[in-house]
Amino acid sequence: MLEVDDLNVYYGESHILRGVNMSVFPGKMVCLIGRNGVGKTTMLKTLMGILKPRSGNIKLDGKSIIARTTDQRARLGIGYVPQGREVIPRLTIKENLILGLEALPERPKHLEIPDEIFELFPVLKTMLSRMGGDLSGGQQQQLAIARALMGRPRLLVLDEPTEGIQPSIILEIEAAVRRIIETTGISVLLVEQHLHFVRQADWYYAMQKGSMVASGSTSQLSNDVIQQFLAV
Repeated sequence: MLEVDDLNVYYGESHILRGVNMSVFPGKMVCLIGRNGVGKTTMLKTLMGILKPRSGNIKLDGKSIIARTTDQRARLGIGYVPQGREVIPRLTIKENLILGLEALPERPKHLEIPDEIFELFPVLKTMLSRMGGDLSGGQQQQLAIARALMGRPRLLVLDEPTEGIQPSIILEIEAAVRRIIETTGISVLLVEQHLHFVRQADWYYAMQKGSMVASGSTSQLSNDVIQQFLAV
């Protein structure tokens, strides 16, 4: 579905991503792991067209999207939840969700929120008129993921969705993401440090100093790899 081929990204003259190769297959969850500052968020921003690579290619369903803008990539079916969530604080939950419809190729005439959203995140249904800025961190994260799903993506990209969230909500978000994959066939690319969430993925890639240095099935994720790429 998604293929990254020999991607090189610079900040000025600083070489951040170095010949990165990666694949995400349909209906699978892939987790990108690594310590802080190794280039994981840069990788996701490049996938979304926020940053431009100096060389390499990104393909979606076999077609290059390297020249596509961020909004065009969204309309091609890539939903993105950035680190920090970026919920709009002075809009209500309902208004934040409706904004997600902008990622659809054609905006629907009736601006309705599908029941599936509330089945995944029932807490949102009980507070549709509350301002986004009044929510807890965990509620904002659920809102951000729900907003991305409003655009009916085929690939959902999540940048550290459990950062700063209490453990009980982390488990709810994990369960929701697994349910999204199982019930819709959406693929997920996840940057994450929380080990329990990492193990929910089908495949992992480990990044170090801007390069992919290990990969494999998460069922085979060894303690040595965990200590090397996840331990603080």
